[in-house]
Amino acid sequence: IEYLEGYFAALKIRATPFNVNYRYLDNELLYLFDNADAQAVIVHSSLAKRLVNIIDQLPQLRTIIIVEDEVDFVEISIGNRYESVIATSSPAPRIERDPLDVTMTYTGGTTGMPKGVVSKIGPAVQGLLQTVPPLLGHAPFDNPAECVAIGRVLRDEGRPFTALPAPPLMHATGLAIGAIPALTFGGRVVLLQHRGLDVDELWDAVERERVNAITVVGDPFARPMLRALDAQPRQLDFVTAISSSGAMFSTEIKAGLLGHMRHAMVIDLIASTEGAMGMSLSTHDNPAVTGRFFPGAGVIVVNENDEAVAPGSGDIGFVAVPGGADGYYKDEEKTAKTFRIINGVHYTIPGDFATLEADGSIMLLGRGSQCINTGGEKVFPEEVEEVIKTHPTIDDCLIFGVSDERFGQRVVGVVSPRAGVSIAVDEVIAHSKTLLAAYKTPRQLVQVAVVPRTAAGKADYATAHELFEVSYPS
Repeated sequence: IEYLEGYFAALKIRATPFNVNYRYLDNELLYLFDNADAQAVIVHSSLAKRLVNIIDQLPQLRTIIIVEDEVDFVEISIGNRYESVIATSSPAPRIERDPLDVTMTYTGGTTGMPKGVVSKIGPAVQGLLQTVPPLLGHAPFDNPAECVAIGRVLRDEGRPFTALPAPPLMHATGLAIGAIPALTFGGRVVLLQHRGLDVDELWDAVERERVNAITVVGDPFARPMLRALDAQPRQLDFVTAISSSGAMFSTEIKAGLLGHMRHAMVIDLIASTEGAMGMSLSTHDNPAVTGRFFPGAGVIVVNENDEAVAPGSGDIGFVAVPGGADGYYKDEEKTAKTFRIINGVHYTIPGDFATLEADGSIMLLGRGSQCINTGGEKVFPEEVEEVIKTHPTIDDCLIFGVSDERFGQRVVGVVSPRAGVSIAVDEVIAHSKTLLAAYKTPRQLVQVAVVPRTAAGKADYATAHELFEVSYPS
């Protein structure tokens, strides 16, 4: 709870809040705090010793507030206690905040060191005012003051906007999709207690609090959630939306969840920290195709020369989002590469490969940084992973490229089994050859107990490489 309170407190004093990955160790934390020019930190007591290790190297850090935890309390001598600060302070007066105030969200660092994505508050709020009301049965609007009226109507109707973000709040999916929309429209946010995904706790909370909006990170969250429902069905007619971003959300998993929640809609948001590209909508009677989505207003696909790709041409390009974030903090080179002016319009180009279909939909192929070049052919890991996971023995999968003397790179991966079954790797590879071009099929797969992912459910390619090399040293 203190995470959300601290975030909004920072906004209220017109400071710039930013997220810290709680898995980071000394060197990573030093980089992050230095890069962000951090002056204040709110830290959980169980993590405070990590701060103690580096505090002498952070002269700019002036304020430390410790959130105590009865279950996992660590006695330290630095900083002030969160509850004591609140008890000895008076509430700040209400102010009219400037739409040009900014927040900063650090990316997960899957393609290098984390980058601080700077975004204005105003456009983000306006985006919520346009996209959320239709999901609540109301027309979009422009004035934030109208949020109060919608919140009151929903409460009076006995269906307050009640959201449960399953991923950690330090991940943009958990905060920006899972929590902020509900609070913007006068709703409630239900938070989980466990420090990892406990699907029984999640479904218990959904039932107890009558959660109508659940946020997940694709298959890494949705698969175990579906397994739990299959084993123990629940009455979930009040759930109206399951939103996802940050990882692939397979068609069969969406369909399985919607079989338990026939009144719900799956909203698969195609977005990155830098900007939102579009969405696909699935209902029980109308499932969406994995990877295909309809772009947001003004979203285009461009080639390497920033020229628009023609619909139905089959040409592969990059998704370009009008507006989006402002840039990367203290990184002019990466900002110039990602945030560009095309025909007089500011576009954000995070690096996602896609094709533009004849009907105007976009088929997302994958992030450019993970694209595999094997013998001159491009292979997108997400496409291969989707096929591998259709095999009945596979629970999860990551596909990536490793060096190959002949082809430059070869396609390989790690896979983990479903509960109670074993994997015959040769059969899985043979299965993929029936559904993919030969150059896309994995040359080798290594079975692991659990496919490595970050706390937010995103692919941990570095660890996957290490696990693969145990069996196939380079």
